[in-house]
Amino acid sequence: MSDLHIDPKYQSILSLRETEKAIKEVKDYFERTLAWNLNLQRVSAPLFVRKGSGINDDLNGIERKVTFQIKDDSDADAEIVFSLAKWKRMVLADYDFKPDEGLYTDMNAIRADEDSLDNIHSIYVDQWDWERVITDKQRNLDFLKTIVRKIYNAIRETENHLRTLHPQIKPILPKDIQFVHTEELLEMYPDLDPRQREEKIVKEYGAVFIIGIGGELADGTIHDGRAPDYDDWITPTTNGKKGLNGDIFLWYPVLGRAFEISSMGIRVDRDAMLKQLEIRNALNRTEFAWHKRLLNGELPLSIGGGIGQSRLCMFLLRKMHVGEVHSSIWPQDMIDRCRQAGVKLL
Repeated sequence: MSDLHIDPKYQSILSLRETEKAIKEVKDYFERTLAWNLNLQRVSAPLFVRKGSGINDDLNGIERKVTFQIKDDSDADAEIVFSLAKWKRMVLADYDFKPDEGLYTDMNAIRADEDSLDNIHSIYVDQWDWERVITDKQRNLDFLKTIVRKIYNAIRETENHLRTLHPQIKPILPKDIQFVHTEELLEMYPDLDPRQREEKIVKEYGAVFIIGIGGELADGTIHDGRAPDYDDWITPTTNGKKGLNGDIFLWYPVLGRAFEISSMGIRVDRDAMLKQLEIRNALNRTEFAWHKRLLNGELPLSIGGGIGQSRLCMFLLRKMHVGEVHSSIWPQDMIDRCRQAGVKLL
């Protein structure tokens, strides 16, 4: 049985055709605003990469990648990308981007091991992947917060723009985004698990950036998994806390839950990557071509992340199910329950 929430009072604000039009309006406006706010240039991105190149994201390190063989290349193995976290940094170097310049691109992925298909999780993933060159002096928490605010402002600007096109969709985002560290959440809610802590803090403030995801907390746990070779979750910040990364969460009243819209962070430098690889027993990755480039100083310092395209459309269009804004494959029981409730999946 699929994990699905349906509010019996839910009715889509927009019709199917209005929804399809509004999806395009949201995506066009947001990516222009994001590019302007962060000084980003659009580039083309791969759907797949060679297996063993070290370029693909490993997520939590246990998910299977969708693979296939290339017939005209001696049946060489290729794999669908999980994200473009490492690929983007390589492109910053190869395209000669300078400090405070960056790129964004459309990332499409298939995550066949997604084991919690529900209102917001799908095996199909689409996001704006972005990356920007920074200086050594910008590898700090204050700079990270500055970039988070710019991204959040782009989301709010898009929500306000959408109101001019569809007045029946009322803005709900607070003016400012709040910041909290995972260590602080643990101190505030020691008897709750990480998901419950997120729910508590995001419901209180409406928009929150949760800092320090991936590193070990004071009680020996981690808030959530992060790969060891892109976000920096080991570098000390203030008051003994660690981590130069995090997630943007919004409170979504349609589902009555916290809603992750973006994962991002300042990327590892040479020392941080080696420390994190050692912690995760993954030093063998230093033999990959991408990792060698970083260790040899051939990749720039950077900050980057991903912003869910369908997630953003779902939030701004006040949809009950992500399948209302993108087409995917769903369990039959989920399809049946949505149909019975009048939730129209694309």
